[in-house]
Amino acid sequence: QVQLVESGGGLVQAGDSLKLSCKVSGRIFSGYTVAWFRQAPGKERQFVSRIGWSVGTTVYAESVQGRFTISKDNAKNTVNLQINSLKPEDTAVYYCAAVISPPYGLESPSTYVYWGQGTQVTVSS
Repeated sequence: QVQLVESGGGLVQAGDSLKLSCKVSGRIFSGYTVAWFRQAPGKERQFVSRIGWSVGTTVYAESVQGRFTISKDNAKNTVNLQINSLKPEDTAVYYCAAVISPPYGLESPSTYVYWGQGTQVTVSS
């Protein structure tokens, strides 16, 4: 079992920065991938970024490339998502998720087994 708890969301203005954190606990080991997804009202859950738990290989959705940075803090067992130059279209509930890495499908929410409860990010214009 893996437990995930997100934090760091809030109401910000366009152009601001925000750092989301996903606290990871439980039986997680090197074969896992941890990802961030987001879901805006009325829209499907969308892949944002992912990181390999052991090697730390990162992948980003094209739409966030250059503004979002995913990282892992080994001391705190957290996966962080730094978001810069926030835009109103970044408004969504942000979720972290984890799975023992399969060879494909790591940008699909249906691949992931463990999910956090989500943290709301609202960007005003």
